[in-house]
Amino acid sequence: MTKSFGARLHEALGHRGPLCVGIDPHPSLLTAWGLTDDADGLARFCEIVIEALGDRVAVMKPQSAFFERHGSRGVAVLESAIRQLRDAGSLVLLDVKRGDIGSTVAAYAAAYLDPASPLRADAITASPFLGVGSLRPMFDAATAHDGGVFVLALTSNPEGAAVQRAVGPGGRTVAQTVIDEISQLNEGATPLGSFGLVVGATVGDTGHDLSRVNGPILAPGLGAQGGNASDLRTVFGNDLDWVVPSYSREILARGPSVTDLRSATGDVLAQCRAVLSPRSR
Repeated sequence: MTKSFGARLHEALGHRGPLCVGIDPHPSLLTAWGLTDDADGLARFCEIVIEALGDRVAVMKPQSAFFERHGSRGVAVLESAIRQLRDAGSLVLLDVKRGDIGSTVAAYAAAYLDPASPLRADAITASPFLGVGSLRPMFDAATAHDGGVFVLALTSNPEGAAVQRAVGPGGRTVAQTVIDEISQLNEGATPLGSFGLVVGATVGDTGHDLSRVNGPILAPGLGAQGGNASDLRTVFGNDLDWVVPSYSREILARGPSVTDLRSATGDVLAQCRAVLSPRSR
């Protein structure tokens, strides 16, 4: 029997440290690396990142949009990158932020969480705008195939607050409703639930209760987006046990040197360890 995503993540964070690195091949980044802005440049970019970090970082997070913009050849590069990252021992969190209803969300689940799919990742990001319950096919697929789903709750972009912090009829914010429903999915899971949240590292002290999540909390917005590791205590208070800090450009800007990419990763990992230790392992 294979281990759940939560169990695999628990092990990976313990062995490799509390860090997720985004693979976001912006056109400007490809240019800065001396690569062409096409599928060939994309493939070389991924080759370097995987060589540098695939066997070192707990979670790698390819942003699907930057592959999709190159059409079918770009998606083929993404398929290859997912396979190579998993072979190197990293957990792959595919950043797709999908959300829909009925057969459509079931199709997304099959595309990204079913072992029969060439795009199968360990976990995906999802948008709950149509209601957390609309994502049930994703949750079911994740459970069936030992995958994970990270649901947007409190994002770093300034536009998000108008929706996420709106108060519903029961007095809870939209974000707190998402948090509570994901917490219910993880209830009783050991050592860690497989359903996570996305809470930006730059959102500040929001007053939301994250104490019962019992699952991972991805914290993007660090580094080039303005956040730093010390902000994690402001955002999460004492609920730091399973926060997974996520960096992208802060590290990728140091490429294409494999040595420099590894050095940058070591620097931010040390900063994260200093804030997040001791953790419940």
